[in-house]
Amino acid sequence: MPSPSASPHRKKKASPSPQPFETPAGSPSETPSPAPSATPQASPSPSAPKKHGAPNATLSPDQIKGFDNYPPKVQKLLTSALDLTTRNLDYKYGSADPSSGGMDCSGFVYFVLKQNAIGDVPRDSSEQYSWLRRARQFEPVLSQKDDSFELEDLKPGDLLFWTGTYSIERDPPITHAMIYLGREKESGHRVMVGASDGRVYQGESRNGVSVFDFKVQPNGKADDGKLRPTFIGYGHIPALRD
Repeated sequence: MPSPSASPHRKKKASPSPQPFETPAGSPSETPSPAPSATPQASPSPSAPKKHGAPNATLSPDQIKGFDNYPPKVQKLLTSALDLTTRNLDYKYGSADPSSGGMDCSGFVYFVLKQNAIGDVPRDSSEQYSWLRRARQFEPVLSQKDDSFELEDLKPGDLLFWTGTYSIERDPPITHAMIYLGREKESGHRVMVGASDGRVYQGESRNGVSVFDFKVQPNGKADDGKLRPTFIGYGHIPALRD
């Protein structure tokens, strides 16, 4: 912001509007990171300040409805995903390594799946989408309603995909991914887990690795022409329920 003594003829530079949910920084594409080790990484100090938003949200497995009835591999995968929500990790574009202090959305998915011995997992969200499409494990969702029949086959452990969370040239134009947890026992609401720069849980925006509410977002663009996130479907992770 210019000081009071700045020349009245100097034009102010317009500040860029922040993009919702996933904000690239630096590289125009998601940068692969080395494959993670199954060994738990040292977490950042719990007292480390967050950049913005409410504190990261977490749930224990017994707070998820019917968790004890999930297949063993699904329980293991979701338990490891929920463990990451307890480490005060920020949203960090280009990172798939919790020891760096943060992760991006597809980096979180990549790390959790690799940690659970899921082979051939691609690094970025667009390739993760294509991976499930090729495996014939993807279920498209065109409806804008949370009670749509198109969500009837949605299962805990499935990957969720959006387009339009930020502007990037990518084919397919998938820009965001999360892992579906199921329904919260107390509220009955659908919840998901992952890394985000602005998604919401219990009415508050969260920044980082957290639990979030899962709701089907409206399609199209906002009235001001800015991108609006569009949920396009979900996919079953190959071999997770074998």
